[in-house]
Amino acid sequence: MTQDERYMLRALELAELGRGRVSPNPMVGCVIVWQDTIIGEGYHRQYGGPHAEPNAIEAVKDPGKLPESTVYVTLEPCAHFGKTPPCAALLVAKKVKKVIIALVDTNPLVGGKGIKMLQDAGIEVVTGILEQPARKLNKRFFTSIEKKRPYIILKWAQTVDGFVARKNYDSKWISNPSSRQMVHQWRAEEDAIMVGTNTAQYDNPRLNVRDWQGKDPLRIVLDRSLRLAPSLSLFDHQIPTICYNSLKNSEEENLSFVKLAQDLPLVEMLKDLQQRKIQSLIVEGGSFLLHKFIENELWDEARVFTGQRKFSEGIPAPRLRPSASTSYDILGDRLEIFENQ
Repeated sequence: MTQDERYMLRALELAELGRGRVSPNPMVGCVIVWQDTIIGEGYHRQYGGPHAEPNAIEAVKDPGKLPESTVYVTLEPCAHFGKTPPCAALLVAKKVKKVIIALVDTNPLVGGKGIKMLQDAGIEVVTGILEQPARKLNKRFFTSIEKKRPYIILKWAQTVDGFVARKNYDSKWISNPSSRQMVHQWRAEEDAIMVGTNTAQYDNPRLNVRDWQGKDPLRIVLDRSLRLAPSLSLFDHQIPTICYNSLKNSEEENLSFVKLAQDLPLVEMLKDLQQRKIQSLIVEGGSFLLHKFIENELWDEARVFTGQRKFSEGIPAPRLRPSASTSYDILGDRLEIFENQ
C-alpha cells in the first residue's frame, strides 16, 4: 500500500462514520497531512451540517501549516452553494498545496467543477486513489444520480427448506435474535423501508428501529385497493409513512396516500421516491412484492437469512439468478449477500 493509499484509506474510514446521517448527501471523509503527519481529520457528520473538508480544517491546530499540506478527500470537493458554502473555495482560500481525490463526483452540480476551481488556483490535484472503494462506499448516492432511482435492497428470511412463511402467512420467527438485531441496524442506515399488502395485514409490522440506535426510516406500504385497516401499526402517525395506492391522493399527519398508475406502479413509485430525495430503500416483503422487484430487475442488492427451522410447506422464498457474493454465519443463521451487477 502506498503512502497516498494509506491516508485515503483513513479518509474512507472517517467517511463511513456518517452512514445513516447524511443522506441525500454522500458520505465524505477528509485527512490533512503535513510532512507525513496527520494534522487534521474530519467527515460529513450530519445532513445540513459542515462537510468533511471544513471539519478537517477546523481540527488543524496550526493553520499556518495548511499552505504546505496535502488534503486527502474521498469525493471531489463541491463547487456550488447548497446547505453549506463550496468546499473547493475553502481549500483555495486556505491555499493548500495539494489535493488528492479518490473519486470525481458524477453529480452535475459538481462534475469536475471543484477540480477546475482548485487547479485554476494553482493547487495540484490528483484523482483516482482508491477509486473503487470510494464508489462502493457511496453506491446509494451514485445510483440515485445515475439510475434516477433509490438504491434497492431486498431482504427476507427463509427456512432451511425454502419458505418465507406458513400458508397462513405466519413467519415468526425464522431468523434468530442476532439476525433480527442486524436488520434493525440496517433500518437505521437506510432512507426508507417497504412492505406489501399481505405483510402489512398479517404481520402488522412497525418498521421502526428498536434494537439499535438511529433514526427511523420512512415507512412505505403498497396497498393498491386501500384494503388495509387504519388500525394497523403502519398508520399510527408516529413515523412519516407513504401508502402508495391506485385510488387517491391525500395527506394526514405523518401519513401520505399517493395514487399510482395501474400499469407501472413500481416504476412510478421509485420515480416519486427519487423526487423526495430518498436514496435507499429496503424491501422487506412479502414474497409477491419481492418477486415483482426481481422480475422487473429493480434491485441492486439482496440480503437473505436462512434460519434453521423447517416449515415443510408454505409460501416459497424468491429465487435469485446470481450466486451470493458473500456469506456469513450469524450464530447459526446463514446470511447471504447477492449483488445485481
